[in-house]
Amino acid sequence: FGNFIDDLRVYVRGGTGGMGYPNLGGEGGRGGDVWFVARERTTLKSVKEKYPQKRFVAGTGANSSVKALKGEKGKDCEVHVPMGISVLDDDGKQIGELNAAGERFLAARGGLGGSLATNFLPCKGQRRTVHLDLKLIADVGLVGFPNAGKSSLLSKISHAKPETANYAFTTIQPELGKILYADYKQISVADLPGLIEGAHANKGMGHKFLKHIERTKQLLLVVDISGFQLSIKTQFRTAFETILLLTKELELYKEELVTKPALLAINKMDLSCAKDNLEELMTQLRKPQDFLHLLEEEMIPANTLEFREVIPISTYTGEGIEELKTCIRKSIDEEAEQVNEEYRKKKLLLLRTSK
Repeated sequence: FGNFIDDLRVYVRGGTGGMGYPNLGGEGGRGGDVWFVARERTTLKSVKEKYPQKRFVAGTGANSSVKALKGEKGKDCEVHVPMGISVLDDDGKQIGELNAAGERFLAARGGLGGSLATNFLPCKGQRRTVHLDLKLIADVGLVGFPNAGKSSLLSKISHAKPETANYAFTTIQPELGKILYADYKQISVADLPGLIEGAHANKGMGHKFLKHIERTKQLLLVVDISGFQLSIKTQFRTAFETILLLTKELELYKEELVTKPALLAINKMDLSCAKDNLEELMTQLRKPQDFLHLLEEEMIPANTLEFREVIPISTYTGEGIEELKTCIRKSIDEEAEQVNEEYRKKKLLLLRTSK
């Protein structure tokens, strides 16, 4: 995965409490807490570089004394992490998440100070190992097999400059770009490493790719009109078969992914065979059930993706790029309006029931 880090295992420990003062019933200060705080312009790579030991320990609480019967609380330890972090325990169970800048998660609580209840002896702070699991947050996620032209498309529609070349797995780490519109509206687009058949079972980059799709609002499938073949050892797939296989991989990983709003970009329309292939593909997309026999039964998805728009494009000549940007904007705006409408209905329902 190159220099990109999307999972970090760290040790956290809350501070030990302060000693109590038996003679006067004094209470020691509580140990400090360890907090994860979401911040913009932060990466897990920067966290690892800044704290190579990956250990975060909060301060010890102050002892009780004649001058201060109630000891002061130990110093908290704050760790700045990127947005889009899920916090998992060592068993892989999610115990928290941080999605917006400023959100905080209590990773380890400090121990209580010594008091009458503890025979004036302090308690140790909470200690555990946790995983910081990053899932990119983007409006649109580009989905496609290797060499479909996702990186080229991202560089055409945004200011991102991903490396591109004519071989499988050009993209080995997620790339984020922003589409800028004339009215200053910005839409973030994530180009994610290429899927292969069996990605749901963690083949290729498997789960490292698929987990990032969970945090995107919409999907943009990018398909090569001339079809796809990963290597001479693997079977050739037509554009229609490619769409079904991509759908199957998403479905097997997590069924909800197939319910996300989706657009379809048919790339490489500058090729000589493109127009005939597009006519055939559009016929197949209108009635997909009539063409499912083309694939092996175990590769047929239970539900086919419903595309809001199908846009033929060429990242080489620039054909259809502006239309695609317009369609992305329209789809995002419609989805936002739908969410607002549902929110308004819920508020109205709450008002009626309260009355």
